[in-house]
Amino acid sequence: MATDIDKGFWQDRPTLVTGATGLVGGYLARRLVQAGADVVCLVRDWVPQSELVQAGLIEQVKVVRGDVRDQSLLERALGEYEIDTTIHLAAQTIVGIANRNPISTFETNVAGTWALLEACRRTPTVRQIIVASSDKAYGEHAQLPYKEDAPLVGGHPYDVSKSCADLIAQAYSKTYDSPVAVTRCGNFYGGGDLNWNRIVPGTIRSVLRGQRPVIRSDGKFVRDYFYAEDGAVANLILAEKLAADATLRGHAFNFSNETQVTVLELVTRILNLMKSDLEPEIRNEAVNEIRHQYLSADKARRLLGWRPLFSLDQGLEQTIDWYREFLGTNGK
Repeated sequence: MATDIDKGFWQDRPTLVTGATGLVGGYLARRLVQAGADVVCLVRDWVPQSELVQAGLIEQVKVVRGDVRDQSLLERALGEYEIDTTIHLAAQTIVGIANRNPISTFETNVAGTWALLEACRRTPTVRQIIVASSDKAYGEHAQLPYKEDAPLVGGHPYDVSKSCADLIAQAYSKTYDSPVAVTRCGNFYGGGDLNWNRIVPGTIRSVLRGQRPVIRSDGKFVRDYFYAEDGAVANLILAEKLAADATLRGHAFNFSNETQVTVLELVTRILNLMKSDLEPEIRNEAVNEIRHQYLSADKARRLLGWRPLFSLDQGLEQTIDWYREFLGTNGK
């Protein structure tokens, strides 16, 4: 049985969202607005193609302009808007960018996390903090699927940044009893992701243009692919459960469909759903990426009663429909 959010919990609740112009952030903001929350979004860069802007959500939320590393700005926003619940999604999420520009990734993902947690610690109204980590925080392990008690041993810049942010969140809970919990999700996909070098949007755009989709790796990398709306809902449900049960402070939870597929299998699914006979171009160029990663969501199912709302194919169908409309409208 799929699990959705409790709209009564969110009605009029002052909620700060960082990373609202990102992929998951757009779905999260929409859910919060629909639930009647009093939403405040921290926005660094103006991203007109983001779902927050495209869907008109930005006109239904309060916007604080600034950088997540700016602790004094965060304290002002948390205090002036009397924030109750904080959901921290802001991050540099592209592995290739992290490899080329590790410092900007470390600054945003690590320093941004400690700045937010310290600002929350100094703000008495904050009662729940959700920090979005990643399956990449685990690094590479021989034993799969990853469970929450596996060590966080990221080896490359992006993975390390998520390991650090995750551990910092746990440290704030353990040392200061901060009301924080952590989400660890697989590879997000969904409408609104305009990073065309990612496999899902890149494949869909190629097919819509009649071009062969490109696979940068050898196609055999195994991943969890997790629909972004399910990711948004997972963050909200964890906040609800954290409000009801203080023993969840400091806990991390994996969220996954628990459907492991190779990159080639994922591309083949998309091609089949789009009724395309194009053959993917396999370039075998990927470096500094873990070959096999997938999660067990058993803990979330047992302790939170969580279930995904969308299967992999259902999420892909929704995503394909979004890009058909977006690329048809924008002609890009």
